[in-house]
Amino acid sequence: MKVIPLQGEKPSPSEGVGRGQILGVIPARYASTRFPGKPLVNIGGKSMIQRVYEQAKKCISFGEVVVATDDDRIFSHVTDFGGKAVMTSAEHQSGTDRCAEVAESYPDYDVVINIQGDEPFIDPEQLTKVAACFLDPETQIATLIKKVANAEELVNVNHPKVLINHFAEAIYFSRSPLPHIRGVEQKDWLKHYTYFKHIGVYGYRADILKQITKLPVSPLEKAESLEQLRWIENGFFIKVAETELETYAIDTPEDLKKLPKL
Repeated sequence: MKVIPLQGEKPSPSEGVGRGQILGVIPARYASTRFPGKPLVNIGGKSMIQRVYEQAKKCISFGEVVVATDDDRIFSHVTDFGGKAVMTSAEHQSGTDRCAEVAESYPDYDVVINIQGDEPFIDPEQLTKVAACFLDPETQIATLIKKVANAEELVNVNHPKVLINHFAEAIYFSRSPLPHIRGVEQKDWLKHYTYFKHIGVYGYRADILKQITKLPVSPLEKAESLEQLRWIENGFFIKVAETELETYAIDTPEDLKKLPKL
């Protein structure tokens, strides 16, 4: 039996969504502590935001793709290369909040997919997997997971791990390796359990997106600095889809060196 979200009644199941009913949103801000101006960095002759946009446009599930930004430089750049951009408030604390503002201007879309603006080689197949979760009318939120490949990934705090249940729903996200395998040295944990890491693409049913942006910061979110824990802590359910494809997130200038050769 599923519990009802603490902040209000669980919405009645709606119909599964199909092509044309899903909005792809790429939040992009210029200010970044670790990498200012990151969306405009040149990668093989194109900016990072252009590469993300072009990859997202290849996803057959989307009826529209827009860049959501609070910076005139990013807005102008996106429109110059022929993309669609929307100016949003500079007060947003997260990409989720930015997506919610954009969704208000696109009321005909039933689902919003939040596409990370710092993954220039995101594969359209990965976006399609998230979108496909909403064929199930009970899906509220969806995201991607991938099997942890090695011990380095397992202990890397920048690769949050995901615990899932038998219904392909996320139970918990943590920067620490979970579960702890008692009586086994950590270097051997991967031999005893299949661990998953989180790939940061989110999908939200539009009415759910509106609800979760009104939730206050939760204790678990504050402890781990992971926004999705706020949603779980308030009784929302996160469906997961598994991908075997790797992603290349750019958090610092040094990460550019890890990108595949173009």
